[in-house]
Amino acid sequence: MTDIFKHNTPRWIIFLFDITASLIAIMIAYLLRFNFNIPDTEIKTFPVVLPVFLIVRVLFFYIFKTYAGIIRYTSTQDASRIFLSILGGSLTLVMLNAIRYYLFDHKFIVPFSIIGIELLATTFALITFRIAVKVFYMELKNPSKEKNNAIIYGAGGAGVITKRAVDRDVRSKLKVAAFIDDDKKKDGKQIEQVKIYHSSKLEKLIKKLSPTTLIISSNLIAPENKKKIIELCLQHNVTVLNVPPINTWINGELSFKQIKSVKIEDLLGRKPIELDTKNISKTLQDKTILITGAAGSIGSEIVRQLFNYEPKKLILLDIAESPLYDLDNELKVLLKKVPYEIVIGDVRNKARMQRVFEHFKPQVVFHAAAYKHVPLMEDNPAESVLTNIMGTKIVADLALENKAEKFILISTDKAVNPTNVMGATKRFAEMYVQTLNEQSDTKYICTRFGNVLGSNGSVIPLFKKQIERGGPVTVTHPEITRYFMTIPEACQLVLQAAALGNGGEVFVFDMGKSVKIVDLAKKMIKLSGLELGKDIQIVYTGLRPGEKLYEELLADNENTLPTPHEKIMIAKVSIPDKGKILHAVEQMDMFIQQQKNDSLVKVLKGVVTEYRSVNSVYEDLDKAEN
Repeated sequence: MTDIFKHNTPRWIIFLFDITASLIAIMIAYLLRFNFNIPDTEIKTFPVVLPVFLIVRVLFFYIFKTYAGIIRYTSTQDASRIFLSILGGSLTLVMLNAIRYYLFDHKFIVPFSIIGIELLATTFALITFRIAVKVFYMELKNPSKEKNNAIIYGAGGAGVITKRAVDRDVRSKLKVAAFIDDDKKKDGKQIEQVKIYHSSKLEKLIKKLSPTTLIISSNLIAPENKKKIIELCLQHNVTVLNVPPINTWINGELSFKQIKSVKIEDLLGRKPIELDTKNISKTLQDKTILITGAAGSIGSEIVRQLFNYEPKKLILLDIAESPLYDLDNELKVLLKKVPYEIVIGDVRNKARMQRVFEHFKPQVVFHAAAYKHVPLMEDNPAESVLTNIMGTKIVADLALENKAEKFILISTDKAVNPTNVMGATKRFAEMYVQTLNEQSDTKYICTRFGNVLGSNGSVIPLFKKQIERGGPVTVTHPEITRYFMTIPEACQLVLQAAALGNGGEVFVFDMGKSVKIVDLAKKMIKLSGLELGKDIQIVYTGLRPGEKLYEELLADNENTLPTPHEKIMIAKVSIPDKGKILHAVEQMDMFIQQQKNDSLVKVLKGVVTEYRSVNSVYEDLDKAEN
């Protein structure tokens, strides 16, 4: 039976139908106008009136190409085109009526009331026919009994548009069975024959309707509410989809294909950050800004956000050629135009960095270049020290020599009570820039935060790849936890800290609650529509070298001070001994040349006294000290 829809209906058939419908509409108009008792005078003039009507209708159908659309895919644009063609024809008939009356024999071709009734009847006939064909086709291709129930969160305008997008798409296999909304006044009402329920009834509704999908149509939902809804749906194996913001809809219309699965970031449930944009602008506007590690996850997002503050020029420096090339291509198409320069360079190369500072003279430096992977740095301490300490020293020293206004070091929570080489090198870098702040007009600022969701090499991309491959998903330990925030959120706070800093501070960000990595893995599996233990497995691989179960944001002997921003605190850290730091740098420089890893780590431990190796070959050095 569906074979009849394999080919599009020929245009001449649609054109013939439209003309026939117009002919019938004219007859109905006469009958209605004269209460089914048409006077003889009108019957006599009808053979003249009918050709005039039909010629005008045929002309406008041709001009507006009302027969050109595929009926089963009729859209609001098609309906508008049909209405405009009929309206144009009717106005033409009104004009012909007036011409005959005023220029010839003071008689009308046809009563104006006939024209009005025919306009309504023709419009109704043509649009109703197309809608009926479309509904019949949709039902034939995707009958209601084969559709799965769906619930739409949000019973406002976006919710209605979302319902229509679902109804239009024959491949969705979904039928909107209910709306839910936070507004109690809407509870019990209906939209297009679909009942609205208060959001507090969601769990009961899920049990009653057994929906396969919940679509969040509103982008104004509070993050904590969104998190609760998603987690409730995951408990009941209901897939959650997100409607994108209106500004991303194609030609102002939403299609079902644009409705995507929610992201793991939506489960953080964190409120949007409020920024002091005036203060940030004062710090960054009309400034030449250098971003090292500009092609990385954090560096590239800092670059994107800097575009909002009208800097004079951005210097994007990284050693990674391909990611820097990708970033360049991305920035070229941004609507906001900011002058920027792509610089291939290694922060460990003093001559190269000296050239960059002398040529561009940056006033603000965001130093994001670093090695960050704990197990890799545990196996390669010399490279970790060379980049994270010596590279930072080179850039920080040059900022001082070239009288930069501010230098912002991007640090990590792994610098707190470090258990690995990477964390210890980042803590040493913090200490070094603190010593520079004591002797400089340049304000040296450290920003310390935990893991960011989706950064290169983090667990999120790893889990995604493992899930796509069919598993297993690997987690190092069932109890391991981490702090998380999104990349944009972290970078917003970095810019805010840059504006707040007066030099010497180690800013700590409010990371919220720590998250169990295994719970994160389970949620990602469910968000992918898979069932743990049936479709995919989680495998525990054991803690990696230098890895600890729980990350911290503050060392044991540190306290925090509040700042004007609720999500940023200042860690009360002791001022390091400058002589000790410089002596350690000299020793490390020598041991790097000699590639003596044990000696390097020993020097690190002598300065970063809280550094205690865990699950590492360097644990023996701690025992030797004791």
